[in-house]
Amino acid sequence: MTPESVLGFGRQGLEVLLAAAAPVLLAALVVGLVVSVLQALTQINEATLSFLPKLVAIAATLMIAGPWMLALLVDYLQRVLVGIPSAILGSPVP
Repeated sequence: MTPESVLGFGRQGLEVLLAAAAPVLLAALVVGLVVSVLQALTQINEATLSFLPKLVAIAATLMIAGPWMLALLVDYLQRVLVGIPSAILGSPVP
């Protein structure tokens, strides 16, 4: 197993991780920003006010994007498990 193949597996893993986490993180970011703007406009200084809207947005995002995220992770896991023999032996298995 060469250092390039190890770095390739690591890079692919990070790309899949970012792609799978992006919808949830973006939803939390957008809702947090909207709640912060509303707090600034109404001068409500309650730190816990943004938790419930974020929780609802994250749950909705998981319900909508969850199947896609799961399929993405399963596809990556299948590719990694199939690629283990060729990564160890250095050549494709017939």
